[in-house]
Amino acid sequence: MKVISMIPARYAASRFPAKLMQDLGGKTVILRTYEATVATGLFDDVFVVTDSDIIFKEVVDNGGKAIMSIKEHDCGSDRIAEAVENMDIDIVVNVQGDEPFTEAGSLKKVIDVFRDDFKKEIDLASLMVRITNPAEIENPNTVKVIVDNRDFALYFSRSVIPYPRNEKVNAPYFKHKGIYAFRKDALMDFHRLPMLPLEAAEKIEAIRYLEYGKKIKMVETDVQGIEIDTPEDLDRARKLINS
Repeated sequence: MKVISMIPARYAASRFPAKLMQDLGGKTVILRTYEATVATGLFDDVFVVTDSDIIFKEVVDNGGKAIMSIKEHDCGSDRIAEAVENMDIDIVVNVQGDEPFTEAGSLKKVIDVFRDDFKKEIDLASLMVRITNPAEIENPNTVKVIVDNRDFALYFSRSVIPYPRNEKVNAPYFKHKGIYAFRKDALMDFHRLPMLPLEAAEKIEAIRYLEYGKKIKMVETDVQGIEIDTPEDLDRARKLINS
């Protein structure tokens, strides 16, 4: 089974422009993420895929591998699909460019889903982490996921799901971490299929897979990590890396 990692990297992030080129302990965020992904030793190859000459040059000039997107893309999955279309691979793992503390344990969990999937019924695997802080549960920037009793995703939302109408029921809340492992065929299907209303409303690309009947296996992890979405996140990351 050939497994590679692709790190989609946009320069013009809406909430924090140029965040991937910010300094984090003497290296840029994107270079930290690339090096952390390579260091896991889990992949046959690792690439940054980007629409930015600045990011491309940053990675290549520091000895990394990068691919320039040919077309404009609205989401990371489409950017990766274009890059891997003609590659002979089985599984591609999407590591977000703003996760410089990516670690091997969580990535291995999503890859192992496919090694154990002898019937090949799983199209994607992804990570979720339990959350209990009410502010985080209610935060629309935190994507929540609910699962069935086999940990297959039922739905993703920026809203509070499940809604606690009966507060006596101690239902768990899970944050969706933006690391995906795809079968190549499922990724290419996503790339070819049009966006449907639920994905468009929530602006969560994982919903497209559910709307078209794909199976997403969720794997629980207790590693929170730091996703750099805001300047405040960057400050937290700097404190962690300098600690």
